[in-house]
Amino acid sequence: MKNLIPRDISWLSFNGRVLQEANDATVPLKERIRFLGIFSNNMDEFFRVRVATLRRMIELGGKKGNMHLEEKPQQILDQIQSIVLQQQSEFTRIWEGILQELKKEKIFLIDEKHLNKEQKAYVKKFFDEEVRSNIIPLMIESLQQLPYLREKSIYLGVVMHKKESAYDRKYALIEIPSRIVGRFVQLPASKDGHFIILLEDVIRYNLPYIFSYFGYDHFSAHVFKVTKDAELDIDNDITTSFVQKIQSGLKNRRKGKPVRFVYDKEMDAGLLEYMMKRLNLSRKDNIIPGGRIHNYRHFMDFPDVFNSKNTRRAPITHPALQRSLRVTDVIMEQDVMLHFPYQSFNSVIDLLREAAIDPNVTTIKLTAYRLASNSKVINALVNAVRNGKEVVVMLELRARFDEENNLEWKEKLEEEGVKVLLGIPEMKVHAKLCVIKKRIGTKTIQYGFVSTGNLNEKTAKVYGDHCLLTSNRNIMADINRIFKYIEDPKHNAIHLRACKTLLVCPTDMRKKLMQHINMEIKHAKARKPAAIIAKVNSLSDIPFINKLYEAAEAGVEIKLLVRGIFCAMIEQKKFKGRLQAISIVDEYLEHARVMIFHNNGKEKMYISSADWMVRNLDHRVEAAVPITDEGIRQELKEIIHIQLRDNVKARILDNALSNNYVPSAGKKKVRSQIETYHYLFNKMQKAGEVSSN
Repeated sequence: MKNLIPRDISWLSFNGRVLQEANDATVPLKERIRFLGIFSNNMDEFFRVRVATLRRMIELGGKKGNMHLEEKPQQILDQIQSIVLQQQSEFTRIWEGILQELKKEKIFLIDEKHLNKEQKAYVKKFFDEEVRSNIIPLMIESLQQLPYLREKSIYLGVVMHKKESAYDRKYALIEIPSRIVGRFVQLPASKDGHFIILLEDVIRYNLPYIFSYFGYDHFSAHVFKVTKDAELDIDNDITTSFVQKIQSGLKNRRKGKPVRFVYDKEMDAGLLEYMMKRLNLSRKDNIIPGGRIHNYRHFMDFPDVFNSKNTRRAPITHPALQRSLRVTDVIMEQDVMLHFPYQSFNSVIDLLREAAIDPNVTTIKLTAYRLASNSKVINALVNAVRNGKEVVVMLELRARFDEENNLEWKEKLEEEGVKVLLGIPEMKVHAKLCVIKKRIGTKTIQYGFVSTGNLNEKTAKVYGDHCLLTSNRNIMADINRIFKYIEDPKHNAIHLRACKTLLVCPTDMRKKLMQHINMEIKHAKARKPAAIIAKVNSLSDIPFINKLYEAAEAGVEIKLLVRGIFCAMIEQKKFKGRLQAISIVDEYLEHARVMIFHNNGKEKMYISSADWMVRNLDHRVEAAVPITDEGIRQELKEIIHIQLRDNVKARILDNALSNNYVPSAGKKKVRSQIETYHYLFNKMQKAGEVSSN
């Protein structure tokens, strides 16, 4: 479309920014390797979802079905293939450089061909004790049907023959059991440094033992992986329960069509052709040659053998919560905004734990999208049920790639007596909400929170989010309305439309935000100050983009912070310089959504769970909460302005997707994530000084 960047091309540009972090020599080596893992994991999900979706669009041939069709899906796929190959080449170059840096720190990633006598003995013993029982070699030529290839696994394609008869070849597949054994095997400590071998190389070394029965004496083995269509097709069969549909969809995901085949470019040509034929792939598909190693996503958990110490800063406690034994008591007196990961998520856990044992609390209701594997949130809720509270959890079963985890949480919660709500057909519940009710005499008191991020204590250590803890009556009334709707969406839609304080999707958030932008346009045309600051993960909604174009042309100063997808083209003559956008990719994942409208000096400020995308605004239950406390407003504005001043980790989002860093020449360097921590830490110290006086 004219004046728009295709969302998938923009997303690849975002993943290019992740790759830039892996290439940055100022980033600690362990973190650089982690960024390679993040890049790889991102790319896997991109192919599983977006490339698969584009292929479906081509198959539909213009018939929309339930899809928001791109105008030229084949052209976009061709662009994707070109960009991915370029990024893969850059990835390989960066990894080779990192290997040299590892050697300088005496960390050696070695393969089966470079083991000394002691290491060979260790690898053989490790294989016998830890690996052998977890692998099942498959002689694929004798199988009528290729076995199911796991989505997130890597495989060794093995070619065997005897020296005297190189043409008599046999093929075999071995799944690398990294989920069970782990991907990295640390070899015995040595004065020469740390030696690490990958699990697939342990298996490579032991191929003669694995296939000794056949009498072959020559083996070659190369890694490959298959990426499949991961979209869940949830049909509208009203006779099937929602849970059964999810379970069926997960089973069907196993049968998803391959959308990418990544392989070691040294793989035997005959085996490659054989695999492509059995997988129904052609050269037109995403057949991507690469190096010896695949599934770098495991490198997010590379062994901590580094000389440098962890520089990550420990979360601090919010100043208002330092002065009280109970979070609840503070929330009853004032609003508190937590800024993760700079401030501790433990305050949220403490709030739920206090409610679980408070004899006056009668009810806890919250929404859950992605939960930690050993969730303290769930533990608090289970404790609440055991203490006689009514607990209601809206558990979104369709949280992508967390479906199986959430099905397991559903069973556990229901076993404990928690009432589990399972969402709404054709719509995800993405809002992050909690309401707690307590009865004191004849009076009911309500408090809780609205957050931009998931109730997940693990990701709260690395995701940048905001969470408003409040007992504001109007906010609590709207949260109750949203829960009434979720509990019976067919009959209670009126409650969603009745929300007065929160902006809610899919009913009125789009409309209200458009009204705010229109008001800025009106002020700009009247030659009054007009400005918009917005921070989102993604901006791809076409009506919003066009409205921002209109606002910039009218004279509204617009500053955007967008981490990921950004489909707007900011370099246009009709509003040159008035629409600016940057993306910050750094140690923490920028995940918060914040909107600030100048409103002729009477600023309107919100935090939200919703991105400016069609799926969020029209097909999800989302919430944006206004920030009214003056202290919090000032603090949030200062944090946003620190980010807007970033000239170390901020990239300019231009039309060419060049990912150029914001220039810092002649200016004080501002790395916003470091500055934000210092800003909040200093506020905590000052508050401590005041309270001690």
